[in-house]
Amino acid sequence: MYAFAKPFLFCLDAERAHDLALTAIEVAYRTGLNPLLAARAAPLPMRVFGIDFPNPVGLAAGLDKNGTHIDALAALGFGFIEIGTTTPRPQPGNPKPRMFRLPEHQGVINRLGFNNAGVDALVRNAERAQFTGVLGINIGKNKDTPNELAIDDYLYCLERVYARASYITVNISSPNTQGLRDLQEEETLRRFVGTLREAQERLAAKHGTRKPMLLKIAPDLAEAELDGIAQVLLAARIDGLICTNTTIDRSAIVGAPHAEETGGLSGKPLFDKATSVLRGMAQRLASAIPLIGVGGILSGQDAVEKIVAGASLVQFYSGMIYRGPTLIGESVEAIRKQTAR
Repeated sequence: MYAFAKPFLFCLDAERAHDLALTAIEVAYRTGLNPLLAARAAPLPMRVFGIDFPNPVGLAAGLDKNGTHIDALAALGFGFIEIGTTTPRPQPGNPKPRMFRLPEHQGVINRLGFNNAGVDALVRNAERAQFTGVLGINIGKNKDTPNELAIDDYLYCLERVYARASYITVNISSPNTQGLRDLQEEETLRRFVGTLREAQERLAAKHGTRKPMLLKIAPDLAEAELDGIAQVLLAARIDGLICTNTTIDRSAIVGAPHAEETGGLSGKPLFDKATSVLRGMAQRLASAIPLIGVGGILSGQDAVEKIVAGASLVQFYSGMIYRGPTLIGESVEAIRKQTAR
């Protein structure tokens, strides 16, 4: 069905098409037409971060920022769903247009800027959802919160999402909130992660259950910066790492329409860069911290390459734009064949 809808969607503004596609997925779910969108893959159970995943293929944050389509997206066959990024207060994000396709490169540039309805709205939506599977919640800071106060935004969100989340992702790597990536600097990150880990343990005691906390990093970091991040995460004993967010590098799309638009580049042009960071962090962390590989997955073989590079789980978002829901089952089956070797 997506193959028929894709040409129509690609005639629309990218953000408008995104909203329309989500509406169509929701309608298909509510009318029982999901099998026309994607055939569910057979289970491929994985245990990571102390959580049981029905399969290792997840939805990356960004597609469902407010958690309004959790049940419909889960019904497509994802092994886990990550919603957000959410912030303490609602914010509109950056001015439109702010999302651009690069079809010849199977890429997307976005500068959405954490547009969302606020964490309280997200939690209400998540609590209404019937989904009982693995739900990640991705948290960030408001645009107008200065970096020296950023930790307060993350603590606020962490406390509010903790009860509903299966795991929490700390997003300090979006290029679309000014100064956010500065939080990845080693000493800043050490204090930042240390404070969040203390809060995580307090919340675990309060709720009687410990929820894993993951960090999502950028693909544009130098080797020395990655060395420092690895040391911080090992010392803090963080539960997991997501490699990576979108890139500001345009070397893979030089001369393409929209190549000069500001924002984060995702999709196929991101694959090599993100996978290189994943592989490097897997070597640095030496299996002490599980990794999720995300960035540029547009085929089952791409998903396998993330696993081979060191990921325990994979996620995609832009792949849904170019391939549709069939990419989910294709990726699960490709990983199944790889793990059976």
